Amino acid sequence: MNADVLLDVRNLITRFKLDAGMLTAVDNVSFSVKNGETLGIVGESGCGKSVTAYSILNLVSPPGKIHNGEILFEGTDLTKLTKSQLNSIRGNDIAMIFQEPMTSLNPVYTIGNQIDEVLIKHKKLSRSQAREKTVELLRDVIIPFPEQRYREYPHQLSGGMRQRAMIAMALACDPKLLVCDEPTTALDVTVQARILQLINNLKSRYGMTVILITHDLAVISEMANRVIVMYAGRIVEESGEQELLQNPLHPYTEALLKSIPSSTPPGQKLYMIEGMVPNLLKENRGCMFASRCRYAWEQCRLEEPALIRLGDHAVRCHQYSGKAETQ
Repeated sequence: MNADVLLDVRNLITRFKLDAGMLTAVDNVSFSVKNGETLGIVGESGCGKSVTAYSILNLVSPPGKIHNGEILFEGTDLTKLTKSQLNSIRGNDIAMIFQEPMTSLNPVYTIGNQIDEVLIKHKKLSRSQAREKTVELLRDVIIPFPEQRYREYPHQLSGGMRQRAMIAMALACDPKLLVCDEPTTALDVTVQARILQLINNLKSRYGMTVILITHDLAVISEMANRVIVMYAGRIVEESGEQELLQNPLHPYTEALLKSIPSSTPPGQKLYMIEGMVPNLLKENRGCMFASRCRYAWEQCRLEEPALIRLGDHAVRCHQYSGKAETQ
C-alpha cells in the first residue's frame, strides 16, 4: 500500500436484503484517499454515496450488509476487525459528521455532556479535563458563548449551531480522517457557506483528510481536490476537481453540471435530467445511465462499460472504449 494513501477501498459491495429482493446499493466500488486531501463523492439521491460512507465505518444497519471488499485504513482491513476494535477507531482515528444533527445528538443530554463522553472514552480524560477541552472545541467551531452552550440541550441550539456542535464532537479526538455526509443539506445558504468554510479551516488547522459526500457540485468546487461521481451504486467518473468541472467525460456528470442553477441562463428553465434511475432490485443490462443518455447507442443498452482510465481521469462509458486500459 502506498505510504501516501490513508484509506484504500477495494471492490466494495454493500447490499440490502429486502422483501422485494436483494438491492445492491454499492456495486464493486474502489477508490483511495491520500493523506491531507479532500475527496468529494457526488451524485443524486440513491446513488450509493452515503451507503459507501457508512460502509467505511461499518455502520450499515440490517437489512444492509457488506458482502465483499476490503476497506484498508493505514493498511488495516476494517472489515476484518471485531466490534471492540472498530469502536476504538470510530470517533478516534475516523470521525463522521452526519447529515441531520438532530437525529445524531441525544436530546436528553446536554451538548457538553455528549462531547465530554467522547473525550473520556477515547482520550481517557477526567471529567474536569474533558469539560475544559469541550469548551475549547466549541470555541474552535465558532459557537458563541461556549461555556453557556456547553450546558444547553440540542433543541436549544439553531440548526447551524447543532451542526457546529457535531463538528466539535467529530474533532474531539483529532481524527486522521473526517467523513462528512451531506453536512449542510438542512441548512440555509448563508449557514451552509459558513459551515463549509469552517470545515476547510479546521482541515488545514488539524491536518485532516476529508471525504465529503454531497449531491451539490457547487459544494465540490469549493471543497474538493479530487472527485468521484457515482450513479446507481457504481463509480462512473473520477478525476481532479478542476478537470472534472472543466472537462466532464461521462454524460451523467455533464448533465449534473448543466443542472446547477448558476449555470442556467436568465429566463431559461432549469435543466433537468429526464427519466428515472434504474430499479436496482431488477437485473439491469448494459450501462445503467443508457435510458437517460442522449448519446446512448445499441452497445450501451446491451453491455455494461468498464471503468476506463485516461491518465488521471477515469470514466465508465463506451465512448472511450479502446482508448486506455480498463480497471
